[in-house]
Amino acid sequence: MMATGHMTSLMKGLLVPLCMYVILAVSLNLTVGILGELSLGHAGFMCVGAFSGAFFTKLTAEAIPNLQVRFILALIIGALVAALFGILIGIPVLRLRGDYLAIVTLAFGEIIKNVINVLYVGADANGIHIAMKKADLNLQEGGQVIIEGAKGITGTPKAATFAIGIVLVLLTLFIVLNLMNSRSGRAIMAIRDNRIAAESVGINITKYKLMAFSISASLAGVAGVLYAHNLSSLAATPKSFGYNMSIMILVYVVLGGIGNIRGSIIAAVILTLLPELLRGLNNYRMLIYAVVLIVMMLFNSAPKAIAMRERIMEKFRKKNAKEAA
Repeated sequence: MMATGHMTSLMKGLLVPLCMYVILAVSLNLTVGILGELSLGHAGFMCVGAFSGAFFTKLTAEAIPNLQVRFILALIIGALVAALFGILIGIPVLRLRGDYLAIVTLAFGEIIKNVINVLYVGADANGIHIAMKKADLNLQEGGQVIIEGAKGITGTPKAATFAIGIVLVLLTLFIVLNLMNSRSGRAIMAIRDNRIAAESVGINITKYKLMAFSISASLAGVAGVLYAHNLSSLAATPKSFGYNMSIMILVYVVLGGIGNIRGSIIAAVILTLLPELLRGLNNYRMLIYAVVLIVMMLFNSAPKAIAMRERIMEKFRKKNAKEAA
C-alpha cells in the first residue's frame, strides 16, 4: 500500500482532521477537566463555528478576493459566534450540575443541527434573507442562496491546510495552558475542587464558569471552521455534528486523562489514525480498536497501572540523578 502511494494520500487526507480533533479534545478538556463540568454539546459549538465561517467565506467572495484573508477572518468570526452561543447557553445551563448539564448540552447540540437543516439563507443587494422554505427567500436578480436547508453550504473553498492546522493547534495550547496557569485558571480549578470553599473566599462562580465554557466553545468553533474549509460541501448531518461526534470527543478527553492536556492530544492522534492504519485488517479492525480503547483506559485510570507508572518514572528520575552526579 505504501509502494502504490495509497497510504500516503490517505495520510495526507487525515492531517487536517487530525488537527481539528486535537483542538476539539483540548478545548473540551477545558470544560470537563479544568472546570469539572460534563458537556455533551461540543459538536453543536463546532457546527455553529463551521456554518458561520463557511457562510462568511462565501458571502464575501467578491468583496475580499484573497482566500487566505477571508479564511483568517472566517476563523475569527467562527470563534466569536461559537463563543456568543457558549455565553447564551452557559448563562442558564451552568446553574445545573452533573447529569442535568450533560443532558441540556446534548439537547443544544441536537437543536442546532436540526435548526440548520431547515434554514434557507440567501443574500442579494438588499442584504441577508432567512426563511424556512427556499421559495420564501424572494431574492432579487443576482442574489445567491448560501445555506440550502439539509443540503447545507456547497462550493466552500478548500482553504484549510496542515500548516494552518498546526498553527491553530499551537494557538489552542497557548490559550488553554496560559489560562490554566493564570489567576483565572486557578480560580476555575478551585471551583472544580470545592465550589463552596471557592465561593466562601470570594470567587465569582458564575463569571469563571462562564469564562471557561465560552473559551471552550470558541475553540470548538475554530475547529468547525477548519473542518468546513477542508470539504467542498458542508451539511449538518448526524455523522458530522450529531451526539456521536460529541461523545467521540469526550472519549479522547477521558482516555487521555481528564485534565491532562498532553493526554488529550495523544489520545486524539492515536484514535484518529488507528482505524485508518488498520484498514488492511478489515475483519479485525474494530476489534483491535476496541482493545486499544480498553488498554488506554486501564493504563490511564486503573490504580495499579498508575502506581506502576509512578514506580517506573521514579526509577528513571533516580537513574538520571545518578548520571548527572
